[in-house]
Amino acid sequence: MTIDFEHLVIGAGISGLGAAHFSARRGHSTLVLEARDRVGGCINSQAFEDQDGFWVESGGHTCFNSYGNLLTILDDLGLTALIQPKLKVGYALWQDGKRRPIRSALHLGEAIRSLPRMFREPKAGRSVADYYSAILGRRNYDDLLRHAFQAVICQPADDYPAEALFRRKPRRKEVIKAFTFPSGLSTIPQAIADQPRIEVRTGQEVERIARTDAGFRVHLADGESIGAARLTLAVPPPVAAALMPEGFEQARAAIDGIGMAEIETLVLVFRAAEVDIKPMAGLIAIEDAFYSSVSRDFLPDPELRGFAFHFRPGALDAEAQIARACATLDLRPDQVLDQARVHNRLPALRAGHAERVAALDAALAGTPLAVTGNWFLGVSIEDALTRSRSEHDRLFGAR
Repeated sequence: MTIDFEHLVIGAGISGLGAAHFSARRGHSTLVLEARDRVGGCINSQAFEDQDGFWVESGGHTCFNSYGNLLTILDDLGLTALIQPKLKVGYALWQDGKRRPIRSALHLGEAIRSLPRMFREPKAGRSVADYYSAILGRRNYDDLLRHAFQAVICQPADDYPAEALFRRKPRRKEVIKAFTFPSGLSTIPQAIADQPRIEVRTGQEVERIARTDAGFRVHLADGESIGAARLTLAVPPPVAAALMPEGFEQARAAIDGIGMAEIETLVLVFRAAEVDIKPMAGLIAIEDAFYSSVSRDFLPDPELRGFAFHFRPGALDAEAQIARACATLDLRPDQVLDQARVHNRLPALRAGHAERVAALDAALAGTPLAVTGNWFLGVSIEDALTRSRSEHDRLFGAR
């Protein structure tokens, strides 16, 4: 069978684009297929044309100088010099219809008594609730940490694997600690996709994948088929399981059953002069219809302020979502200047996830098929790129 590309990637989120970048930088002809009409996946700087391109992050919203693989890509693309520092603004709680300071839910004495356990409590194999209750106290977990962690992953956090929530990473001290870009984080996936070494096709629905003597043949819904020597699946777990070619039954079994959390994101824009609250990073909701809100206040605009609210699926209808969001800001729905709705999905990892990944890796060992995504090490941009880099090294050899 004819090989059209040395490397074919399915999925143009940051995981897939990272995999494409790593292979293209080594001179391999690389194609990326994406079902949606845009690249970036969960990185989505929602821009409003009627507001002179004012944007609000509707998905991932922060990069740090500990994101080593990301910074390598930014260096390669000449983007490191363009990063913008984020204004240091803090989060507040939204509880019982009021904004409250974070400290109002913190039990300081319990935290001080519990903190020494951090150095002796094992993290591997434990749930978020079990581990963080042990090292910071049960009341701190119930009243604050549970809700803060839900705000991070936009789903119930109790049963989430503790080792997938935060990972310590070395920092590049010459780079700003927390940063963004003048046009938002969507600058990153777009710059990767625009490289001449990478071909990206959006609106491409993959029907099935067949294993061949030369690698793989990918069959699209429009009847086209494309041959590739190596293949990377950078899609959510249910899609990866459905597309797994014949001969990879053990890999499919390892993935099957990993769930996804649905998030209804509402992005609202207001005139800055009408928002009479001080700049904030966002809100952590305590037992409400939304998990969190994230503001654009970290890169302020003189005329506009923007907020993205991440709602629990089905908790409120569209009109009620706007009303609730406005209530948290002491505003009325008729003061909304512009809005957008975004459907986000994040992996719903549970106990035993590390064992699933180990089984998947064992099934993929020695094959020209890689699987990556934000459902291996954690949901951050760097977690996704770390997986993509390790799978790239397995397919092509470490540099």
